[in-house]
Amino acid sequence: MKYLPIAKSLFETNRAKFKAQMQPKSLAVFNSNDIYPISADSTMPFEQHRDIFYLSGVDQEESILVLFPDCPKEKHREILFLKETNEHIAIWEGEKLTKEKAFETSGVKTVYWLQDMEKIMFELMTQCDMVYINTNEHYRANVETETREDRFTKWLKNKYPAHAVAKSNPILQRLRSVKEPIEIGLIQKACDITEKGFRRILDFVKPGVWEYEIEAEFMHEFLRNRSKKFAYTPIIASGNNANVLHYIENNQQCKAGDLILMDVGAEYANYSSDMTRSVPVSGRFTDRQKAVYNAVLHVKNEASKMLVPGTDWAKYHVEVGKIMTNELLKLGLIDKADVQNENPDWPAYKKYFMHGTSHHMGLDTHDYGILTEPMKANMVFTVEPGIYIPKEGFGIRLEDDVVIQKTGAPLNLMKNIPIEVDEIENIMNS
Repeated sequence: MKYLPIAKSLFETNRAKFKAQMQPKSLAVFNSNDIYPISADSTMPFEQHRDIFYLSGVDQEESILVLFPDCPKEKHREILFLKETNEHIAIWEGEKLTKEKAFETSGVKTVYWLQDMEKIMFELMTQCDMVYINTNEHYRANVETETREDRFTKWLKNKYPAHAVAKSNPILQRLRSVKEPIEIGLIQKACDITEKGFRRILDFVKPGVWEYEIEAEFMHEFLRNRSKKFAYTPIIASGNNANVLHYIENNQQCKAGDLILMDVGAEYANYSSDMTRSVPVSGRFTDRQKAVYNAVLHVKNEASKMLVPGTDWAKYHVEVGKIMTNELLKLGLIDKADVQNENPDWPAYKKYFMHGTSHHMGLDTHDYGILTEPMKANMVFTVEPGIYIPKEGFGIRLEDDVVIQKTGAPLNLMKNIPIEVDEIENIMNS
């Protein structure tokens, strides 16, 4: 892995929190992701399932974590099953985890090779009454591929049909949404790498560059700082492309006078960052661009202040909508009649700001979190308002990542990334 070792105490703490929520005489199982094929002998780069990583730190394929707090055998209360490594694998694929290295990484003392899994699982299943299976129930999930976790669950329920089944996901949704200090440090590292990429492109952007060249500059800086990739597919949208919310082609030339909306973030140790900045191709904002930009910045700053413990996610978005409505009135994009006659289900401001303002962030860019429950300290949220004006040929979105504090304003993990108009213009023209 490119990232530096993570203290195993993080994963020991995470497992302890999960086990504390389990029912008596229950067992929970978590699987690695597959390495997904493309065609012929090509595969996609491996991405570890975030749940087994969260609970163990194991970052390789064909791994299984079993948690059984009430197991009669103390050594079987936590088990890792790993693909057995050998000299051939080491030569062709590189070093895999040994049993000793797995303990150093995870803190799990009992490690077996995967070939022994069915035999040991039989013993464990005779000793438990309930099994927690790990299903994907994220509110944005749309999975058409059968995962390794799915196949394991199908095998387990078929082989042991008399056992009660429970879901790991509700527990993980709550646990993963509240970050440990080590996790916040890893997200901060990802944000710091993103900052380096952004400062690099501020020196690079000029009329005539291509969107994909900007993408390449970000990737260069990410890789050289121990990030393996973008945390999500990057958006480099110049001119009217910014008005396509999920524009990812990044294949157009940047023209003088246009703005570029860049929604990018580095990952670090599987943790995400999520930044959006909008900058002028020519190094200077027009008066109109500046007015819209500062309106978006004002909404972002005011929205951030509301991210405190106890805030209701849905009500928060209603309040942000009111602030945005006021800014759009001042910009002349809507008028009082638009507001008076608006559809409550699709307020007037939605014509120019049609997406949400915030989402949980962490191991996943759209991270775990139950949106119907109040916000808590140490949750990490994005704040990302935007104004999109196709008729004027530009759209502006600004986004930072913040940590809710026990008291006071949230901690902005991107406070060092330039965002003020004057700062951006000064750097681009220095």
